[in-house]
Amino acid sequence: MKTYLVTGGCGFIGSNFIRLLFEKETNVHVVNLDALTYAGNPLNVQDVKEKFPDNYTFIHGDVADQQVVDEIFHNYQINSVVHFAAESHVDRSIQEPLLFIRTNVLGTTVLLNTAMKHWKEQWEKNRFLYISTDEVYGSLPLDQPEKKFDEESPLQPNSPYASSKAAADLLVQSYYTTYGFPAIITRCSNNFGPFQFPEKLIPLMIMNMIEGQPLPIYGKGENIRDWIYVQDHCEALLEVLHHGKTGEIYNIGGSNEISNSELLNVLSEIVAEQTQVNPDEYEKHITFVKDRPGHDLRYALDCSKIQNKFGWNTSFDFSVRLKETVRWYLENENWILSVKTGAYQEWIERQYSNRLEDV
Repeated sequence: MKTYLVTGGCGFIGSNFIRLLFEKETNVHVVNLDALTYAGNPLNVQDVKEKFPDNYTFIHGDVADQQVVDEIFHNYQINSVVHFAAESHVDRSIQEPLLFIRTNVLGTTVLLNTAMKHWKEQWEKNRFLYISTDEVYGSLPLDQPEKKFDEESPLQPNSPYASSKAAADLLVQSYYTTYGFPAIITRCSNNFGPFQFPEKLIPLMIMNMIEGQPLPIYGKGENIRDWIYVQDHCEALLEVLHHGKTGEIYNIGGSNEISNSELLNVLSEIVAEQTQVNPDEYEKHITFVKDRPGHDLRYALDCSKIQNKFGWNTSFDFSVRLKETVRWYLENENWILSVKTGAYQEWIERQYSNRLEDV
């Protein structure tokens, strides 16, 4: 039986990846290490726990805790690490950069060191997949739509969050170069879909529309992001995990570039249609607020490498999946309630009424 250590598996992308892993593979064991900070929700993997009780193990712990990570490798024969766990909210990183350095940089280093020690350089069947982000590349100009980041583009992060991810990204690369460690890196564009915590643009706007709250948007709303449905991302991760070359980096994007203001208008129409409310009721709540410091203008990825190597491409229609995502948030009241109570109350209480997170 192959055993995967998935860090941050109670988070948005991690939980969707675990679910896909069990759908695609048999005779596997998944160890999910998650600190259950405000964005980690046990309900995200409740169905996995119920369907695969003998093949799924949850461990409440911190990736930066050397003792916890060492015990996992000692108690389980870990074959591969898929490292999602990270602090990822840009606004929070501006306020609390040390928290991001601890989790994203120190936590990644602890995982690297521990895996290297326990695998003892017998790495033929081992993989360490680090999930990075397109934000490490920095910003692209709005008036040059032909420009995109490829895997050789320099890293020019502009926020403490992006810098902490870039630092971890470079550490992973150095372990491959220095030790021959079996590491692979992926850098992905903005994800959307079920189970995404509402500090991110799409779920935040959906929930605020439902509750009649303001719909704040930074600056002029002209910032452009490329969106990928979370299952497309997870499919690509499985492809890279099994067939990617160690030491390589792979961009994963959705080829769905849209400005924040345009996306908000589309969401207003979708929510209005599904709630049978006049779109004007939502659009009148749109408020342009002071821009975030160092706000990147545009992200766009050249994904020709993963497309040419593996024949991978996005398979989900953006507009269709966006409608399904809205429907999921409208229909999952228990999940919404879990976000607003208990361990997640800390974030709700601190939420800015005039700020949003769009990456």
